[in-house]
Amino acid sequence: MDHNSLAHMAITALLVALLPLAIVWTSKDINKYRKLVWIGVFIAFDLIAFGAFTRLTDSGLGCPDWPGCYGEANPFIAHEQIVAAEKLMPTGPVTVAKAWIEMIHRYLAMVIGIMIMAMAIVGWWRRDRRTAWYATFLLFWVCVVGAFGALTVTMKLQPIIVTGHLLLAMSLFALLAWFGGAQDQATAPMLPDLMNRDRLRRIRLWSVASGLVLVVQLALGAWVSTNYATLACTEFPKCAGVWVPEMDFEHGFHLWRELGKTAAGHYLPFSALTAIHWVHRNFALVVVLVLGLTAWQAWRINGLRKHARWIAAVLALQVFTGLATIYFNFPLAIAVVHNAGAAALVLLLTMINYRAKYLAAPAYQ
Repeated sequence: MDHNSLAHMAITALLVALLPLAIVWTSKDINKYRKLVWIGVFIAFDLIAFGAFTRLTDSGLGCPDWPGCYGEANPFIAHEQIVAAEKLMPTGPVTVAKAWIEMIHRYLAMVIGIMIMAMAIVGWWRRDRRTAWYATFLLFWVCVVGAFGALTVTMKLQPIIVTGHLLLAMSLFALLAWFGGAQDQATAPMLPDLMNRDRLRRIRLWSVASGLVLVVQLALGAWVSTNYATLACTEFPKCAGVWVPEMDFEHGFHLWRELGKTAAGHYLPFSALTAIHWVHRNFALVVVLVLGLTAWQAWRINGLRKHARWIAAVLALQVFTGLATIYFNFPLAIAVVHNAGAAALVLLLTMINYRAKYLAAPAYQ
């Protein structure tokens, strides 16, 4: 990709980023930096949801090179090459629609990068070292996420790379949400809850345990999606008419292999896809139990009750959309909502952990 095309992409991303930056600039919020961070959280959530849409519509290779599309800044300029590829394989990975989906996803990623860059620049300009260093780390982390995004294309959607890309994106989202909590605390400090300090510390332990369980489930869910194992079981609670179907764990959970292939290069057996789906489905019971208990513990604390209610609601939504995906034969909208629900759980657990920390240990403020 030549320098002119790269410059074209950078200018386009900057122009798109001007809209959220203008919202921050014209905001009447007392703490505009807080507004900047939370708009960044919102865009990161949108990016994760649109990333799920990109993956579920099989658009990850809609532009088979990176960072542009056939070496160009956008599908308009590369239209001739895209149409030629679509004529050769009308149902293949490259079509006009898929190219646009993939490039919109990339531009959203660049916008969040610009937003985080603005956070770091403002932090250093204000000489707020703590904020500046945190934002600088976020800038480094978004570059790592972007590098994995590039690898998903150059390594042709290799499952372990795509799964790693999703987990890194979720971790960036959690880090941004924690940063948003810090800005809330700077604007309107939470008063300590001395009567419930011990309970709050237990809630922190529960929220950390919930986070670890959720990370495992996110990895399993990404593994289901990247291996196209969503419909390996098309009934519930049984699978293929039995409680424990025939499963090939060895091939299903061999991490370093091509998409749809075993480590030896053979086609992945259906029993391997069944194993992937079955593990994700059953581990969901652990997630509901642990996160449900965390929400129940947090429900009894005034400063956490709202977040606890939302966790309970999103857990119910996740169960519904997970089952609906099976029963309705994988409708796209429901699958995207299921992925967005996972991101919402990451946000809510992060905020419960943050708020419980400051309610229980005000000395750290």
